[in-house]
Amino acid sequence: MGRAYSVREASIKKTGAAKAKLYSNYAKEIYLIAKRGAPDPDSNLPLKRIIDKARKEEVPSDIIKRAIDKAKGNAETNLEEVTYEGFGPGASTLIIKCLTDNLNRTVSFVRAAFNKVNKSIGVTNSVSYNYDYLGICSFISDKEDEIFEELLNKGIEIIDIENNNNEITIYCNPNDLNKVKDLLEEMIPNIEYTFDEIGMFAKEEIILNEEDLKEFNKLYNLLNDIDDVVNIYHNVKVD
Repeated sequence: MGRAYSVREASIKKTGAAKAKLYSNYAKEIYLIAKRGAPDPDSNLPLKRIIDKARKEEVPSDIIKRAIDKAKGNAETNLEEVTYEGFGPGASTLIIKCLTDNLNRTVSFVRAAFNKVNKSIGVTNSVSYNYDYLGICSFISDKEDEIFEELLNKGIEIIDIENNNNEITIYCNPNDLNKVKDLLEEMIPNIEYTFDEIGMFAKEEIILNEEDLKEFNKLYNLLNDIDDVVNIYHNVKVD
C-alpha cells in the first residue's frame, strides 16, 4: 500500500500574528460546527473533535468558550464555507478553503492575491479533480494488524493504511473519520494523533524550480494573510 499524499501539519507557527490567525480559524470552525449541530460537545461529536484539536494546538479556553457561546445566541452571523481553486506558478495548483460572512469581500481578496503573481482563480473543478477528499489520521502504534482487523470487523471501509516506523496513517472517507477515531481511542487509551485532518490532498505532487517556488511562496503567504482563509491545499512538494 502507499498513498502519494504528504500528511504534514499546517505551516502556521504559533508566534505573533500567525498565532492570532490560528486562534481565529479555530474560533470560526468551532462556531460553524456548533451552529450547524448543537452547541454542546457532549451531544455533538464533530464539535468535540474540533475542540480537542484546538486544545492540542493550545488555543485558549476563553476563545473556545466565546465561539460556543456565540453559536448559542440568536444573532445571525451567516458564516459560510466556500472554496476557491486556482493556478499558481509553474504547474502548481491550489485549493483555498474559507469561512466568511461576506462572499464578495473574500473572493476579491483571493483574486487580488493571485493577480499579484500574475496568476488566476479557476472555475469549479478546474483543479479539484486532481485532488482526493479524505479523512486522514496518523498515530504511533505497533498494533497495525490488530487495528486493521478491527476496522474490518466494524465494517469501516479504509481507503489505505500505511506504517512508517510504527507511525500508522489511516486514509478513509471523511464521513468515517469519527468512527475510525472512536475505535482507535477504545483500542489505544490516551492516543496522540500526529496528524488529524479532513481535507483535499493532491494525487500527485510536483517540484518547482527556484524562481517558481519563490513566486509560489509569495502567493501562499498572500492567501494565508487573508482573515477569511482557514486552509490552503496545494500540489507542491516542500521540505
